[in-house]
Amino acid sequence: MSRPTRRRTLAVLPAALLLALLPGSASAYPNPGTVTGDIVVHDPSMVRTSSGQYLLYSTGGNLQLRTSSDRTAFGRSGSAFGTPPSWWKNYSPASDPWAPDISYHGGTYLMYYAVSSFGSNTSAIGLAGSATGQPGSWTDYGTVYTSGSSSDYNAIDPNLFVDDDGKWWLSFGSWWTGIKMIRIDPSTGKQHAGDTARRSLASRPTGTKAVEAPTVVKRNGYYYLFASYDTCCAGTSSTYKVKVGRATSVTGPYKDRNGVNMLSNGGTPVLESHGRYIGPGGQSVLADSDGDLLVYHYYDGQDNGTPKLGVNLLNWASGWPVAY
Repeated sequence: MSRPTRRRTLAVLPAALLLALLPGSASAYPNPGTVTGDIVVHDPSMVRTSSGQYLLYSTGGNLQLRTSSDRTAFGRSGSAFGTPPSWWKNYSPASDPWAPDISYHGGTYLMYYAVSSFGSNTSAIGLAGSATGQPGSWTDYGTVYTSGSSSDYNAIDPNLFVDDDGKWWLSFGSWWTGIKMIRIDPSTGKQHAGDTARRSLASRPTGTKAVEAPTVVKRNGYYYLFASYDTCCAGTSSTYKVKVGRATSVTGPYKDRNGVNMLSNGGTPVLESHGRYIGPGGQSVLADSDGDLLVYHYYDGQDNGTPKLGVNLLNWASGWPVAY
């Protein structure tokens, strides 16, 4: 799905014109770039290896893997785990994990993931590591963070962010009181023993509590928090959408373009339903050779709401991510 020519064209547009490109209605949102092959996915997370291979992990099947050499044609390549770790059954009767977050640090591929059941906050975030990122090569390191029925948060949808100062942070959350963040010890991948605070980054204090699936990146001196809002997992009835806020500190406060705090239901739209592309969300961001990629799933309105892979480039010239 490489589109460097289109990216170069946008890069030379003046900032004022890019501001005009910010979506004001659903019709302004771009269609996903062309992808082919096995693209029925949910909650995708992707890395590019040193050899140029793309590894795309997603929910289901013990964390399904798809690979690509060109970011366009994807093929199924097994799963992270052949046998579910025994502890999964404590949080999911089906023992099937969700929402993997794959990254590469210090010679090791790390994958945070969630184990839960739909509508429950008896949940856990797990961690696995691999030297290659390939199926069957993963060693499970057990739980990182958990929640229970008495918790006011939900320990799912993890995302690791490594700051310029070397500090590691894990954001997570779904519904309840919203998006949370904890500090991670780089030596273990687990919560930092010297900083056990659970910070709040985004919430919806009134009405629906539907905010989840955080992704944090740093660009041009700002931290950006992407999150998925409203209802997922309902096929063509899904109302998922991606919104963003930014901050000068990794722990917030994150505010949208209008200055509304994301703890007060703020968030600037990045991608919403349009045409056949219904309920985009479950997003991650990958820095690739031709720019940042927004990687997500959507429900195909021309294929009975089947969840499929969406990939778009992001332009940051206005100070805010614009999908194209």
